[in-house]
Amino acid sequence: MTSPDTPRTRPGSPAGPTPADLDLSGIRGWLFDLDGVLTPTAIVHMHAWSRLFTPYLESHGVAPYGEGDYFAYIDGKPRYDGVRSLLESRGIRIPEGDVSDSPDQETVHGLGNRKNDAFNATLADEGVAPYPASLAFLDAVIASGCRVAVVSSSKNAPSVLAAAGIDDRFTVVVDGLVAAREGIAGKPAPDMFDRAAELLGLPTTACAVVEDAESGVKAGADGDFALVVGVDRGVGRDTLHELGADVIVDELDELLPAVARVAERTDSTGTDADLATSAHEDPRRDTAEEGNAE
Repeated sequence: MTSPDTPRTRPGSPAGPTPADLDLSGIRGWLFDLDGVLTPTAIVHMHAWSRLFTPYLESHGVAPYGEGDYFAYIDGKPRYDGVRSLLESRGIRIPEGDVSDSPDQETVHGLGNRKNDAFNATLADEGVAPYPASLAFLDAVIASGCRVAVVSSSKNAPSVLAAAGIDDRFTVVVDGLVAAREGIAGKPAPDMFDRAAELLGLPTTACAVVEDAESGVKAGADGDFALVVGVDRGVGRDTLHELGADVIVDELDELLPAVARVAERTDSTGTDADLATSAHEDPRRDTAEEGNAE
């Protein structure tokens, strides 16, 4: 990638190749966001909030919970901020508490933890399936020899991956729990993606970021990554480009021809010069592998 002071080239722009024409030969790692990229988890979150607030608001005799409340007060916010915002909309004031509060406690953190229980219950009841096109792309890049990681702000990423039946594809998951434990700045900072690349034993310049959210695309664009793929699930192509996405797709299988070309070149030559860059040239590799061993 170019230096931060150099404008990013945008392969998906009218002046560049289409997604199918991209040259992916230098990319050895793919860093995937989870919700909206690999799985449609947002609906599970919506149902979980409904499971929490429908009976809660009814018991307080205030206006009932509706789908519009999710978008107006909760969507895109950290869990406890969403609780606080919704309660304020109904004029309900309760103590803040702290993250260790029981889900039964009448505090902002207690309700937030109750929502997390509702999320896991909803996930168990309804399940979640990966996007078919995303699964096809994921399996293709793994088959091509690339390493993969999940980078998600959610603290439920492992359970979502397990419910979707794709947890076996990922040995590296940098989620909200990892970020909190290691003091890693969340999106839109690129730090979580940086950490995932480190754990894969790869330089960031050999990794691609795949995101659908504004904060995630910005995180990828602000980092030193080879490529930022924006998946348009409703944000809009113009917005994703403005935030720094190099190429925009509606579904990830649009990139399969580009992956196939790398595989064909590797098969015909026995190796790919870009992919064969020795991992020991990256000074972070040994550290990352030692960290995984622990």
